[in-house]
Amino acid sequence: MLEAPAVAALTILILALFVGVEVISKVPPLLHTPLMSGSNAISGITVVGAILAAGSEHDAVAQWLGFAAVVFATVNVVGGFLVTNRMLAMFKKNPKSDA
Repeated sequence: MLEAPAVAALTILILALFVGVEVISKVPPLLHTPLMSGSNAISGITVVGAILAAGSEHDAVAQWLGFAAVVFATVNVVGGFLVTNRMLAMFKKNPKSDA
């Protein structure tokens, strides 16, 4: 059986998922690029937390989980910036079309 803190954490996670889906689905397409940039900044904070977890003096399992968190958070940040860059490139004028 799950303990009370685990049930509370699971409840918060599920509620956050529902709220996140509702909020993101209501964002107009024009605001997707600024929203991506903001979420990339938040993901940068996740990388810092993951580095702290990986460098902690806890047991080996915690250090390996911290290392995995660093890898996944870094992939998230880099991927987010690549997507943002690609979206911004769509708004640039094509020099070939001016000729």
